[in-house]
Amino acid sequence: MISIIIPTYNEAEQIKPCLEQISTNIPEGTSFEIILADSPSSTDNLEKLTKQLGFKYLVSNKPGRNHQMNAAARIAKGTILYFVHADVLVHKDFIKDINQAIREGADLGAYRSQYDHYPNPLLYVNAFFTRFPMIWCRGGDQTLFIKKEVFSLLGGFSEKHCIMEDYDILERSKGKYNFKIIPKNVLISSRKYVLNGYWTIQKANYLVMKKWMKKDAGPEELNATYKRLLKF
Repeated sequence: MISIIIPTYNEAEQIKPCLEQISTNIPEGTSFEIILADSPSSTDNLEKLTKQLGFKYLVSNKPGRNHQMNAAARIAKGTILYFVHADVLVHKDFIKDINQAIREGADLGAYRSQYDHYPNPLLYVNAFFTRFPMIWCRGGDQTLFIKKEVFSLLGGFSEKHCIMEDYDILERSKGKYNFKIIPKNVLISSRKYVLNGYWTIQKANYLVMKKWMKKDAGPEELNATYKRLLKF
């Protein structure tokens, strides 16, 4: 069974394409569940929408993707967890792809990515590099699948990391578990690039990644740096 976990924060107006893409591409007879893990700071009507669609809904005790995804993982019934952002469209073959990757020995993995549109042509470069396994080419937007047993052994997402929680868990899994990049694309929203501009985001990503890799800044400082430089 696969548990699809989607962390949300005021995403009721944006999440429908994501849910429709998931729902319409699950093969008949597949055992699955969809859990929407909402922030306690959300003010929209996502709970009502979720119940109408028949999916599971929870509100975590603390805001932040790390807390929300951990809360969902604790109640998940699946042996495989698949973490998806609310503005991402999964690949239509995601069930088959993930099961095949697990059968071939993967403990966790992600997809490559492309953007829904390209406000700056340099985004094609960003998307191209998601085919490579270097840590700085990864990100939660590419979705993450992981065996629930492995997720538990790793202690889940760090409760300290307000951002970079996806990089952190990949770093902690390195050398212990098999990571696989599925050679297909998920479709990522470019809305933050429209809002902030390509070079502003590249600057923010570079500064935060540099601090994180050098281990010379704690999670709170990383989060403050990101929020200072970008609009959300």
